Amino acid sequence: MDNLNYGIIGNCRSAALISDTGSLDWCCLPQFDSTSVFAKLLDEKKGGSFEIKAKYNYVIHQEYHKNTAILVTRYSDGENTFEVHDFMPRYYKMNGKGKYNSPPEIIRYIKHISGTPTFSVLYDPKLEYALGRTTNYIKNDFIVSLTSKQKFDTLFLYTSFDKQKVLDGEEIVLKEDGYFMICYNEKILKPTTDKMSLELERTKIYWLDWVDRTPTYKTFNNQIIRSAITLKLLTYDKTGAVLAAATTSLPETIGEVRNWDYRFCWIRDASMVIKVVSELGHKNSAKRYLQFIIDLMPDKDEKLQIMYGINKQKKLTEHTLDHLEGYKGSSPVRIGNAAYKQKQNDIYGILMDVIYEQLVKFSNDIENGEELWSITKGIVWIVEKHWREPDKGIWEFRGEDQHFTFSKVLCWVAIDRAIKVAKIFGKSRKIEKWTAIEQEIKSDIHEHAWNPEKNAFVQSYGSNHLDASILLMESYGFIHAKDPKFVNTVYAIEEELSNDGLLYRYKNEDDFGLPSSSFTICTFWFINSLFKIGEEEKALAHFERLLGYSNHLGLFSEDIDFKTKRLLGNFPQAYSHLALIECAINFSRKKSEEKILESIA
Repeated sequence: MDNLNYGIIGNCRSAALISDTGSLDWCCLPQFDSTSVFAKLLDEKKGGSFEIKAKYNYVIHQEYHKNTAILVTRYSDGENTFEVHDFMPRYYKMNGKGKYNSPPEIIRYIKHISGTPTFSVLYDPKLEYALGRTTNYIKNDFIVSLTSKQKFDTLFLYTSFDKQKVLDGEEIVLKEDGYFMICYNEKILKPTTDKMSLELERTKIYWLDWVDRTPTYKTFNNQIIRSAITLKLLTYDKTGAVLAAATTSLPETIGEVRNWDYRFCWIRDASMVIKVVSELGHKNSAKRYLQFIIDLMPDKDEKLQIMYGINKQKKLTEHTLDHLEGYKGSSPVRIGNAAYKQKQNDIYGILMDVIYEQLVKFSNDIENGEELWSITKGIVWIVEKHWREPDKGIWEFRGEDQHFTFSKVLCWVAIDRAIKVAKIFGKSRKIEKWTAIEQEIKSDIHEHAWNPEKNAFVQSYGSNHLDASILLMESYGFIHAKDPKFVNTVYAIEEELSNDGLLYRYKNEDDFGLPSSSFTICTFWFINSLFKIGEEEKALAHFERLLGYSNHLGLFSEDIDFKTKRLLGNFPQAYSHLALIECAINFSRKKSEEKILESIA
């Protein structure tokens, strides 16, 4: 497989990736950041997979069941046809407890369509990141997999098919519907095909209902829905955390070492996601995320880390799994992320922006206003004390701290939004003092981040380097889209960072050398900026071209290779999909405005 041609299934507890040929190549159970039970994605020989194998003459087609997270892979030789409906159960419990049923399970429902199709199975789980030997045993009701490591771990497979044939990879003749059910826990009640069919329908209804609560847009509606579902799949219900991606160690460039574990909650990424999800009207996700933040800040002067574990862990020690060769041989494979120790001053502005947006959108439904006001005051205190200091910046440079422009702009955002929150809460006594801080930061940025030779805002104070993150200064209200300084910055970034319409984050050398792939969210930011400065046709052309670089299901990873256009980096990437939604909504609103003007005329 030369591209990340995978679909994601999940239930807001964990997720799995299934290839376009129906091979389950990545899954961690019982939750997103657990050890893997299938990891062929990171080592084709050792990682483990669960493959559905049809004969060579079967044509395979894959798509999502419309408006759901149920992945349908169809196998047909013309006369004999069957489908695999892959999903993780998620639906509302009808027992009055008001919770969702999201067990650590994957169901592969095998649907008979026509004829007498045949297939075989390669069932090869490798528990605990394949660190030890996994052995499969047939029991009366299930196949159990045990690891030889000292840690006790098990995986259960329930199926309607002959268990010995399944383990031996023998041919199975399909005459009626059947199922495979992969479970982290042993079931109390024995599964049946009818029960699996019911699980499928219940899960289908859940997703259809969820999408029905999402607004419909004039243009790019299908792309918005698929991206919104993907963002939902990257949320962790238990705590409200939002993951950056579902995977670890998919490289930014094949054969290089820019491989990171993204199964954590970055305050920046998560806040941006929640802002977009709120725009789509899904306030429960926003409320859970705000509670996640409140729980992380018990002390009024506690500084935020840039990232946390999905269960609010603060220590995310980084290790390498040297026994795995990595995606396409790209080692090392990392678990944990040392970046949790970094100082990045922009996170306060991004968080304050989300708090402000939630208060505006859901002012009549905010239950924790007092806690949010305390957090607001605490953030202002921290920003006031530290905004003049250098940091690691949005791109997490592991070298020397610098005065990054984006970080300074977001410090300004933090104070600006705090002032707005103070007005909402009627706390006028704070406004005069905070306004003075806001103006000081703004003046500092204009004085030190503007480079007359480049005729643009630059990456850091005194630098000659351009940086795509600076494009966000308009989105956050720091500068008007038609301000000549911003317009010139957009054109300067286009000239220096654009490569056939795809953007570098930056082109200066970092801790690992020169960047060699496009960071997808940066291209979306660039498209939005072109749109805002009046280059709407050009922006639309870039947008439509970029959509063509998604995989067969409309999903994006973190990066795109400039030459081959293959997807690179962790997958699917929340950053990419939230930015896609922002662009698509802008284009859709423009189309709606044009239609209104036409009707008036």
